[in-house]
Amino acid sequence: MLKRYFSKENICWILLAAASFTLITFLMNVGIIGSYYQITLYNICINVILAVSLNLIIGVCGQFSLGHAGFMCIGAYSAAIIVRSMGNMLGFALGIGVGIVISTIAALIVSIPTLRLRGDYLAIATLGFAEIIRIIVINMEITNGAAGITGITKLTTWPLLFLFMVISIMIVTNYSRSRQGRACISIREDEIASEAMGINTTRYKTTAFVIGAILASVAGALYACNFYVIKPDLFTFNKSIDILVMVVFGGMGSMTGSVIAAVFIGILNTLLQNFSSIRMVVYGIVLVAIMIFRPSGLLGTKEFTFSALWKGRRKEKKKK
Repeated sequence: MLKRYFSKENICWILLAAASFTLITFLMNVGIIGSYYQITLYNICINVILAVSLNLIIGVCGQFSLGHAGFMCIGAYSAAIIVRSMGNMLGFALGIGVGIVISTIAALIVSIPTLRLRGDYLAIATLGFAEIIRIIVINMEITNGAAGITGITKLTTWPLLFLFMVISIMIVTNYSRSRQGRACISIREDEIASEAMGINTTRYKTTAFVIGAILASVAGALYACNFYVIKPDLFTFNKSIDILVMVVFGGMGSMTGSVIAAVFIGILNTLLQNFSSIRMVVYGIVLVAIMIFRPSGLLGTKEFTFSALWKGRRKEKKKK
């Protein structure tokens, strides 16, 4: 187990992440990345967590879920309520923990009956769940109803956000390459054949669903403690679609694609921020172009790996 997590591939990724973190931190300190672009950077990191977690459910396991905004909502409100009362990092950690527990229970309640469904029926069921969560939040006093929660202490820092993003990517990537991940891929390709081979499809689908829900909850907590204010309107059906777009845009099954898509869409939205009248038009044109020319997404199911890079170099040396 440890050997898999501390492989040469993972060590290279950790070194690359450390170099990226150092460079971005330096650019922040010298003022090249100002406060305005820091907001974009924070949004990108949160979207990366959401995209890779949904990609585990849709791209790896093949379960079409539209309930991701619901789990993000649970994490956001759990952190906001506890942080507003405690106002320190202990409250933040406790809020994340409570959100994880509630999201896990909710994911189990939803996944065990609904993951027996397939295709559009599953999407409708998970969409209904997300709306139920939002309606519950609107009608609770502790969440301040439709007005939302304001005055949340800003506890999400750049190092903390980057750390959670890297951990999320590593969890999803290593899970998808594990024995359980390969079972999920077999379910995605042919669920009937997987069942015939003795794979407990409900168990593996539920596990992937719960992991995705937990990571979405963490992303929600980071979001709440970064933007001071949260409202139920932030976690509607449109939010689930936004996350789904990043997964489809990058390629279902490709974690590298999800990261690239989150970065690209985040930068695109920032560049078009001053052109609100045409922003959604350009956004739509880009998505339509991707669906026409690259229907499988930017990378499809491919991943960028250092091992493939090393193999390519070895082949070139042999040719020479």
